[in-house]
Amino acid sequence: MADQSEETVDLLIVGGGINGSGIARDAAGRGLSVLLVEQEDLASHTSSASTKLIHGGLRYLEYGEFRLVREALIERERLLAIAPHIIWPLSFVLPQNRSPRPAWMVRLGLFLYDHLGGRVRLPGTRTIRLDRSPLGTGLSARTGKAFVYSDCWVEDSRLVVLNALDAAEHGARIETRTRLIEARREGGGWIATIEGEGGLRTVRARILVNASGPWVVDVIGRTHGTRRDRGVRLVKGSHIVVPRLYDGEHAFMLQNDDRRIVFAIPYEGRFTLVGTTDQPWTEAPAKASISAGETTYLLDTINRYFTVKTGEADIVWSYAGIRPLYDDHAADASAVTRDYVLDLDIGPAGEDHAPMLNIFGGKITTYRKLAEHALSELAPFLRQAGGDWTAGAALPGGDMADADFEHFLSELQAKCPVLPPGLLRRLARAYGTRVADLLGTAQTVADLGPDLGGGLYGAEVDYLVRVEWARTAEDILYRRSKLGLHVPHGTVECLTEYLTAG
Repeated sequence: MADQSEETVDLLIVGGGINGSGIARDAAGRGLSVLLVEQEDLASHTSSASTKLIHGGLRYLEYGEFRLVREALIERERLLAIAPHIIWPLSFVLPQNRSPRPAWMVRLGLFLYDHLGGRVRLPGTRTIRLDRSPLGTGLSARTGKAFVYSDCWVEDSRLVVLNALDAAEHGARIETRTRLIEARREGGGWIATIEGEGGLRTVRARILVNASGPWVVDVIGRTHGTRRDRGVRLVKGSHIVVPRLYDGEHAFMLQNDDRRIVFAIPYEGRFTLVGTTDQPWTEAPAKASISAGETTYLLDTINRYFTVKTGEADIVWSYAGIRPLYDDHAADASAVTRDYVLDLDIGPAGEDHAPMLNIFGGKITTYRKLAEHALSELAPFLRQAGGDWTAGAALPGGDMADADFEHFLSELQAKCPVLPPGLLRRLARAYGTRVADLLGTAQTVADLGPDLGGGLYGAEVDYLVRVEWARTAEDILYRRSKLGLHVPHGTVECLTEYLTAG
């Protein structure tokens, strides 16, 4: 008989990346009881190490991933509408003068890209002459033409946090720094041992959802009596951040002779983000870092395309993430499917069915649809729950009239005329309409508490600790924000001291 003191939930979700947070949000909004555990901070690994794009994946058309691209393009429009503070349109310039693909092939791909997903908000593809358009400024070769198409930018780690926040506001419990130790089937459910800051405890769950990203196989190994015949292929993607390579707010899609592509994207005002790579990862899942070979590859790419020459000493930051792709046995890491696979394990035949859903692969762009599909897979094993609801429901801070960020910002600046416009823009981008909760009654900078450096004030730190599960300086400077690229020397120590005192 179950110990009545034990906690019991419908779903125990392991993993606080975009898929785990998205599933938690969807399930909690249907009235299900949810506990999400994450062994580190939210978005600690893959979900904060992306190229920061909400996109259909133009290059996936080359590998025949039409279903994935179509779904991603449809989701691109939906996400832009529900999170206009952290997602916004971005134009991409695709020069043809160094392309290994003929122009007709690229144009055909872009035609499909424009029409597969029922594009509504974003402009369609157009053609420019590089020597006549300002969009060609900064390129070392401005001959010939380029295509200009549209996708969206996203603050990836904030997307994760906002999904977790909405899940919590619908009743889910989000526990970071909490690890699944083991789990076993019993009595038609799961008995799981988890370890957090309070030590070990036992949780009963009707269903176990394994959304642990690169650790998906590792988590399967911590369960008893589950299938072990599914494989994950780990691929490392790395990025560098360098001083601004060109003027303008457009991005470039750069084609290399090996047919791989590299993006160059405006980043944090003063920088350009360059990536990504595709390198097989054969070690155990861990915190990844860029290799010397990847650094050289990215630098060689931008030096071939841009007038400004950049060396290793110019790199201000780099990051790398491991993508947990479903092992479809493709020979080339770049060709491995980015589509997600939902693997449902209901256990041996008999009365003790206890479902475990393992998530392989996936993209940030399709996380919301993945969550819907996950709940559909699990529906036969759940008590009565609500239906699909997230497609039109704004994420926290995204409930702006007509999803118009600039109008919202102008109203905010009118309400707080003394606060610096640049600070208000950054806060509005990060928190949207929730910025009112952060600012409270503050009207001046002095009202925001101690200045911890680089425009980070005590009021924001207090909000992040109270509302968004932030614990450390890294949580705040590199996941809840990218202020780590802007703050002066000594801010990390000052912020750590502030957090410890609080």
